[in-house]
Amino acid sequence: AHLSDVDPLHIYMEQENDWDRDLLLDPAWEKQQRKVRASESPGAAAGACKMRYFWKDGLAFNALIHRHRPELIDYDKLRKDDPVTNLNNAFEVAERYLDIPKMLDAEDIVNTARPDEKAIMTYVSSFYHAFSGAQKAETAANRICKVLAVNQENEHLMEDYEKLASDLLEWIRRTIPWLENRAPEKTMTEMQQKLEDFRDYRRVHKPPKVQEKCQLEINFNTLQTKLRLSNRPAFMPSEGRMVSDINGAWHKLEGAEKGYEEWLLNEIRRLERLDHLAEKFRQKAAIHESWTDGKEAMLTQKDYETATLSEIKALLKKHEAFESDLAAHQDRVEQIAAIAQELNELDYYDSPSVNARCQKICEQWDALGSLTQSRRESLERTEKQLESIDELYLEYAKRAAPFNNWMEGAMEDLQDMFIVHNIEEIQGLITAHDQFKSTLPEANKERESIQAIQAEVQKIAQYNGIKLAGNNPYTTITPQSIDKKWEKVRSQLVPQRDQALQEELARQQSNDHLRRQFANQANMIGPWIQNKMEEIGRISIEMNGTLEDQLTHLRQYEQSIIEYKPNIDQLEGDHQLIQEALIFDNKYTAYTMEHLRVGWEQLLTTIARTINEIENQILTRDAKGISQEQLHEYRTSFNHFDKDHSGVLHAEEFKACLISLGYDVENNKQGDAEFARIMGIVDPNNSGAVTFQAFIDFMSRETTDTDTADQVIASFKILAGDKNYITAEELRRELPPDQAEYCIARMAPYTGPDAVPGALDYMSFSTALYGESDL
Repeated sequence: AHLSDVDPLHIYMEQENDWDRDLLLDPAWEKQQRKVRASESPGAAAGACKMRYFWKDGLAFNALIHRHRPELIDYDKLRKDDPVTNLNNAFEVAERYLDIPKMLDAEDIVNTARPDEKAIMTYVSSFYHAFSGAQKAETAANRICKVLAVNQENEHLMEDYEKLASDLLEWIRRTIPWLENRAPEKTMTEMQQKLEDFRDYRRVHKPPKVQEKCQLEINFNTLQTKLRLSNRPAFMPSEGRMVSDINGAWHKLEGAEKGYEEWLLNEIRRLERLDHLAEKFRQKAAIHESWTDGKEAMLTQKDYETATLSEIKALLKKHEAFESDLAAHQDRVEQIAAIAQELNELDYYDSPSVNARCQKICEQWDALGSLTQSRRESLERTEKQLESIDELYLEYAKRAAPFNNWMEGAMEDLQDMFIVHNIEEIQGLITAHDQFKSTLPEANKERESIQAIQAEVQKIAQYNGIKLAGNNPYTTITPQSIDKKWEKVRSQLVPQRDQALQEELARQQSNDHLRRQFANQANMIGPWIQNKMEEIGRISIEMNGTLEDQLTHLRQYEQSIIEYKPNIDQLEGDHQLIQEALIFDNKYTAYTMEHLRVGWEQLLTTIARTINEIENQILTRDAKGISQEQLHEYRTSFNHFDKDHSGVLHAEEFKACLISLGYDVENNKQGDAEFARIMGIVDPNNSGAVTFQAFIDFMSRETTDTDTADQVIASFKILAGDKNYITAEELRRELPPDQAEYCIARMAPYTGPDAVPGALDYMSFSTALYGESDL
């Protein structure tokens, strides 16, 4: 035994180092020495007497007991000058607590000049045998502590995995309904806010969850590796928390996410179309309502009842001009109804008010038609004879009405809102506008011709001394109104349209620049991500240098990937500019931001998973003592049978590999059973594939010295004093407090025929630690 500086036995022996000088001064020593010299050699005589004097005061016996069982002896209360008390204390404690029978009498040792040397040595040997059993118990306790520490650490890792998996699944469960919510908003502002919320989710909320998912897979692989290395059963997460469950939920999340983004963009496009149609409806309706204002009153007046014949004829001509004007407005009414119908089909939120206004316009239009027909019939009934009327007035009215309608239509078209999505569309509008401007000279000729008619009327009236009643009786369209509208078209609306089209052309050119800018970046980043994924795949199956070299290389590779992140961020910024500009297509690239996001996340996950695999291989190599050459052989064999370079061996590939290594797994009943047993070891989750980590675990497991259930049972048996059960008191005495309580809480009561109250079954507990029974 190792003696510390404060051990009483060590102190006692140090104090007796100089016993020769002390004993030579003792007369009794000299007398005994003289007797011995007659029959023994001087050295032997001195040694024998030393030995007898060493045990004579009783302190050595007490110090020996205190060395191994300090709680039984209060050494500080013993006195060197009271040997009888010391000896009796040691003998009684040895008999009561150590099962050492009392072989000597204290008085005989103290009062005898030469105690029996053989008797003392026989007694001392009893102490040796008693304490050697305690040393075995200490060794057994150390082994049990080591096994329990591994089990406690694994349970802690399992709890961490369960919590992380639960938290991630809960986040996914909360997020999917939000992404699947397709309730449309009424306004563009509300939908754009939803799009901004989605961008925040992509930029802020999802990336940490991507890292958590990756870390969860890494923790799961590390835990399984530790369980295999400690000869424990594979960890099976609780129902619904498998890595495959996490991946399934994540796939569902990404499906909802993609659909949500597409829906948002479609909704924004629909609302944009709705806003455009609604504004167009309001504009056309306002023009029509302005035109119809007062028309019903005009058609219902009965001025013909008191009019002269000439006045009736004038009223009839005026009514013909009105009918011409009414027919010209028919197209606008049909356009208003068509726009209202389209708004209804697109589920416009304010459709009730649109429908009400459209219904009112249609009803009023029908009423105007009826009133127009009724007034004509009334005028024709009272008309007896048509006299010649001023052909010039009539010609003016007939030509002025369509020209005026043309100008109103042109004004409406020039003020019409437009929506385009690319340069080609705006260039088409510009071409159409240029064509319209090319018709203006011909239109101006028509205007001058119409104005010439009015000038001719004035000339004839002046020449014939006719006093004109004022306005043209056949139309309300005056030369002044024609000139005013013409000037508005030529000097105001055409330049405004030119400016609006040029501004839209500039905007579309800017949008095209954004498309090219995004495409240039995407067309570089997409192949870069694909290339990196392929390089990682090659690194994961090649074995260049030591595992530490590979790990260092992979971490440098990971750092280079992380340093590429600003390019992704820049592309995200370009993508946001495209979305803010409401650009929905890009002919310059086949890559979408969603595709590149998924590729980037897969790249980060793949490099992290590959690093984790190398770390687990290092852990396995160090734990199982595998050399670099063996690892290289394992990798070469694995790669040879990995025909599709998938990084795993499928069942048939693994069977071929086993056959090449000499395993009897041929296609027969015995071979199938052996192959099923091995697959249960290398593929505990029944995935149908064997990873390289599981492969090297299997190849090296039989050559590694690991703790087993039988070894743990043997250790507990030592602590229990060869009994088939152990008590809580023995566990608390032999093990550290936390591990003792761990065992007590988990051990089942012992039910054997030799059971005593409080007996615990350490055998079932030990087998449960290695998955051989239920704990």
